[in-house]
Amino acid sequence: MTLPIRTSLMWVGVAAAALLAGCERPPVATVQHGYRGTGMEQIYNPRQLVSQEALNKLPDAIAPASADGPRASAVFKNVKLLGDLSVGEFSRHMVAITSWVAPKEGCTYCHNAADFADDSKYTKVVARRMIQMTQHINSDWKTHVAETGVTCYTCHRGNGVPKNIWFNTASTDPTTKLMGYKAGQNEASMKVALASLPNDPFTPFLGDSNSIRVIGTSALPDGNRQSTKQAEWTYGLMMHMSQSLGVNCTYCHNTRSFASWDSSTPQRGTAWYGIRMARDLNKEYLGSLAGVFPAERLGPQGDVAKLNCATCHQGAFKPLYGQSMLKDHPELASGVKVAVAAPGVPASEDGIVYFGVGSAALPADMDKAIGSMVAALKANPDAKATLSGYHSAAGDLASNQELAKQRAFAVRDALKAAGIDPERVVLEKPIQTEANAAGEDPKARRVEIAVK
Repeated sequence: MTLPIRTSLMWVGVAAAALLAGCERPPVATVQHGYRGTGMEQIYNPRQLVSQEALNKLPDAIAPASADGPRASAVFKNVKLLGDLSVGEFSRHMVAITSWVAPKEGCTYCHNAADFADDSKYTKVVARRMIQMTQHINSDWKTHVAETGVTCYTCHRGNGVPKNIWFNTASTDPTTKLMGYKAGQNEASMKVALASLPNDPFTPFLGDSNSIRVIGTSALPDGNRQSTKQAEWTYGLMMHMSQSLGVNCTYCHNTRSFASWDSSTPQRGTAWYGIRMARDLNKEYLGSLAGVFPAERLGPQGDVAKLNCATCHQGAFKPLYGQSMLKDHPELASGVKVAVAAPGVPASEDGIVYFGVGSAALPADMDKAIGSMVAALKANPDAKATLSGYHSAAGDLASNQELAKQRAFAVRDALKAAGIDPERVVLEKPIQTEANAAGEDPKARRVEIAVK
């Protein structure tokens, strides 16, 4: 064999090895995931599943604490959440969060060691808001998390900052690029599984609420103005979701008709709610912390870190393979709904909580309204709180009365979270306010608290 032939064969072998390196070494397992004959199968690599197993192992459970004894809010200072837990339950919760989020740093990751009541550390303020977000997910997004729920460990897994987060990307002026405007394409990015697709599908779909559907409802392009470029953004999001869950397209879709809901799997509905949940959390909870994080924790555009599918799933079709930690931490199962400041809503006053239009979510400054009331109730065990819910004069009376009741219930729950027994809270009949000469009064949407 001549030298040129041996050299050629060597390069052929190198090329073949390079090509095979991109393939999965057998054996692989296939699982039918849809109707027979549709090709809806999931392909799993046993070796990858073994490596994933360690990443999805639950931490050791902490022994339950007694519910007896004084409430946490009566013993500890500046308890703004979970004050209705016993001292033992509250301490157990703090130990759990420390092990989930800051096992190396310990309590001082969030607390001032000299004064645990101090709020000067931004991490403590963020942690408090994240507990509220976790409760919100478990109580209001069961359409996505079902009864399995989530805890702080679901995302953090021993890290102060979850591994899978995203920031807004810097915008590019297409007129300044000699080679044209790439729109984030053809740049190797794990966000879209290294595909030549726009590598920031998060901003339009998980930050904003742009339409994801690009397929028309008829054979002819009747009214469908979606472009090929928009389709590429959608497929970028789909690549991210597949990679985040460790599945392929057929986990949710029937590839004969991606748009058809009738032939899709139930998981597609769960994913639909998951997208909307991510938008809600990024806007209402993470976005509300923009003024809390220091500059070094912000992205290139000055925005806070946000979540996507990989934040919780981390390569598994269900976070932690569907193992629930919520049953061991019921304090995270539900909570008081708190909204960020909404435009047009007056600032809360002592004993008065104002609400947004059509909303029963408590404002972010609710502590201003209930702080002195809680102190008075704790100082006088025989006193009771009377809640009077006022509603607008405009619109349907029955709907307004129901909304006034829900607002009063929200304030009652806030008092309970602060350590006040619900039996000491009296709810009065909803009261209608009259519109003034200038029109609807924003202060009509309120709940007044009186201690008697």
